[in-house]
Amino acid sequence: MLRVLICVSGGGTNLQAIIDAKAKGELGDTEIVRVISNNPNAYALERAKNAGIDAVCVSPKTFETRDAFHEALLAAMDEAKPDLIVLAGFLVVIPEIVIKAYRGRIINIHPSLIPSFCGTGYYGLKVHEAALERGVKITGATVHYVDEGTDTGPIIAQKAVEVHDGDTPKDLQLRVMEEAEWVILPKAIRMIADEKSKALLS
Repeated sequence: MLRVLICVSGGGTNLQAIIDAKAKGELGDTEIVRVISNNPNAYALERAKNAGIDAVCVSPKTFETRDAFHEALLAAMDEAKPDLIVLAGFLVVIPEIVIKAYRGRIINIHPSLIPSFCGTGYYGLKVHEAALERGVKITGATVHYVDEGTDTGPIIAQKAVEVHDGDTPKDLQLRVMEEAEWVILPKAIRMIADEKSKALLS
């Protein structure tokens, strides 16, 4: 059993894609054990509760220092005893104490084909604005492991998406989510779950 913890900051459409894949039996031997958000108003927390998943908010605004927030975030993760942490639109720079504690067990979804349009400052609509400004014809999404850099960890999966004439950043964002993010993130989790199952059987 792969115990999965998902971190989200906003609406949670990637979280919903994972919940839906789990409901269809597409995630293999997995359990979504907790959803954590840094935003008390994140709709992702409602999505989790609606699916019967433990949901908690760890907001930096409730702590006096960033270090105190980082320690609370790690404690909330440890409490759930996850095998895998999935960053599904989590707009928090993952602190070193979390990376050290869960090295090789944190994955992230990024809305471009890394190494294009990634790194510091590239998140949300900014990624799609940059892609359109550059005039690329193909973009997409990438699932990768998280390390100390920004979008620098080993790549697990990528999927390309066509850019259409007249696309706005929001048009492109939605197409990348529908055609790439919601497809490859559940698949990456399934791949890791299957690897764990094989390792236990061998």
